[in-house]
Amino acid sequence: MWRIPFVSRLNLSEYVALVVSFVLVGLEALIRVLTLALPTSIIALCYRASKRLFNYSTSAAAKKSVSRQSSRSSAIRDASDFVDLCALSGYLAEEHVVQTKDGYLLGLHRLGWKRGEEGEKVNSSKGGIKKPVVYLHHGLLMNSEVWVCLTDEERCLPFHLVEKGYDVWFGNNRGNKYSKKSIHHPPTATAFWDFSMDEFAFHDIPDSIDYILSTTYQPSLSYIGFSQGTAQAFATLSIHPKLNDKVNVFIALAPAMSPAGLRNGVVDSLMKASPEVLFLLFGRRSILSSTTMWQSIMYPPIFVRAIDTSLAFLFGWYGKNISMAQKLAAYPHLYSFTSTKSVVHWFQIIRNASFQLYDDDVQPPLRLGSVSKYTKVARFPTRNIKTPVVLVYGGSDSLVDIKVMLKQLPAHTVATEIPHFEHLDLLWARDVDTLVFPHVIDALDSFSDSGHTEEHFARYRAARHASLGPGARRPHNPTESSSKSLGSSYADVASVTPDGDEEDLVVDGPRKNTEGAMPSLASRRRIRGRPGSEGIEYDSTSSSEIAHVTTARATEDEN
Repeated sequence: MWRIPFVSRLNLSEYVALVVSFVLVGLEALIRVLTLALPTSIIALCYRASKRLFNYSTSAAAKKSVSRQSSRSSAIRDASDFVDLCALSGYLAEEHVVQTKDGYLLGLHRLGWKRGEEGEKVNSSKGGIKKPVVYLHHGLLMNSEVWVCLTDEERCLPFHLVEKGYDVWFGNNRGNKYSKKSIHHPPTATAFWDFSMDEFAFHDIPDSIDYILSTTYQPSLSYIGFSQGTAQAFATLSIHPKLNDKVNVFIALAPAMSPAGLRNGVVDSLMKASPEVLFLLFGRRSILSSTTMWQSIMYPPIFVRAIDTSLAFLFGWYGKNISMAQKLAAYPHLYSFTSTKSVVHWFQIIRNASFQLYDDDVQPPLRLGSVSKYTKVARFPTRNIKTPVVLVYGGSDSLVDIKVMLKQLPAHTVATEIPHFEHLDLLWARDVDTLVFPHVIDALDSFSDSGHTEEHFARYRAARHASLGPGARRPHNPTESSSKSLGSSYADVASVTPDGDEEDLVVDGPRKNTEGAMPSLASRRRIRGRPGSEGIEYDSTSSSEIAHVTTARATEDEN
């Protein structure tokens, strides 16, 4: 039978949302063209007008707070690039370029020296200091700057790692600020932007890792990803078996794999629409490239308010755990270029509830019958990952469905929840150093090489149990000592409160012997701790449920 797109999938309100989206995108494009044609003096006038608007519409206390916080924030906000951001804190950063096998030139950054260590040879072929290597990768519509734009050095994970003696590297996806070049196509060509997460997984991540290991003369490294940076690692480790031998441990901050969906009806409608509609809205090159234009004409506090409003509107994130000073500093570094196709890829994943490769089989507007019965887009085989996987996620992050995620990951995956954290809090929250860093350091210290042995897993679990606090509870299991492979036999899920105490730690014994071994957990507890955390609640039974889900799955697989 004849089938017309959307008719069976969208209701009247969703049609209205799509039409409004077209109008808004068209209006935004028109404003952008006009702005690009304006002289600098007119742009400066717009900036001053937005500043007056802020002063007129904001209370005296709020204006005083912004003024008090502006010194350090302004320096970070105005820093032109990654090297300048690091220099503000006294760190020397190196810039590198790696060519992928398909011809893209990616920018890499390196922090290899503690302050005062400049001039020393680090991981060189001619002697010098040998350091373990850590590789950090950013999220969607970002670049490496998001890791180093914090207002307090002690809350900056890369600086913390450098001072602990790590050789820290940063990746950048093709198309962003530091990787906008190819030997085949200029960035003005549509062909340059014809990439999705498939290319990140097949080329960008493995080629970057190979370059780093070759440059540092090290056999392996540890990987820390944020948001889409975790999805790219899930994908690349699943399709490159040998790459698992080069990665000691994969630490996923705010992990992304198969989000349940977004909060806003407009975006939800776009997800249900065909990719053709999204390409029509945003074109086939870079997406949301006008963001830099809006940043140039808006007074910083107004720009922050616009970003906060957008995040709340789209994702239900309110940014209460990130200070105003941090937002003023970091939001100007939040956006970087990527392809529309890579965003369409995420829409496909969400719509199909499957962490899959990009679906190139775009259906025509009119077609006979349905071919879905005869076609199936391959999923990334994430259960094949051999590298230890450590998840740290926010309990208030609308993009993380931990139960679904754990079903798709190997049995040795360990997950820790920070109940009151949202997505960006894993990067910039006030207490990120006390609530997140310990889990990162435990994993890095425990998995010191790519052996992935029972000893590594045992060492990590002991360190993690200690970090979570004395409240950790472990069900007795007499068969535990007979487990031959701790890494493949256990699954952890924990929730951590703002004061660092562990609310609910569930540690399964060997999967075949855990039925009925779960401790009873209070159905709901109030978080106690630092000022600002009062009134936050979370359902502590969720950890138990997750543990039961993973246990049941593993037991079924083993039988």
